[in-house]
Amino acid sequence: MPIMSKRSDSWLKLIHVIANIETDLGKVLQDKHGLGLSDYRAIEVLSRSPSCELRMQELASHLRLNQSSVSRMVERLERSELTVRDLCPDDKRGVYTVLTDKGRLRLESAQPDYEAALKVALKEHGCEELLASRFTQIS
Repeated sequence: MPIMSKRSDSWLKLIHVIANIETDLGKVLQDKHGLGLSDYRAIEVLSRSPSCELRMQELASHLRLNQSSVSRMVERLERSELTVRDLCPDDKRGVYTVLTDKGRLRLESAQPDYEAALKVALKEHGCEELLASRFTQIS
């Protein structure tokens, strides 16, 4: 059986912790707000964008998803009336995803639960101190 380096072992542990935190966050968002974690992240990214809109390619890049996954996600968001699609006036091939008022309200409703769940999950999985020290170094 191959022996893993300490770096590889630490990396796998980090991936495991992140996966657990993502699962915790996704469960809270789904149970309380009917949102998947990717959906939440999409409307959050859109809310931070100028005019609350992004081209589909830009949204895919922000979320680190492929075009097909983003298209399916945007379809779900549209069915829930959280976003709408709009054609780019300069380039008819370009499609924007635009956050609706309903999407903004859903985000505002979900954010406190997301932040609370994140705080609990980080503490539960032993990441609170690690992140605190990283943010102190950055600022």
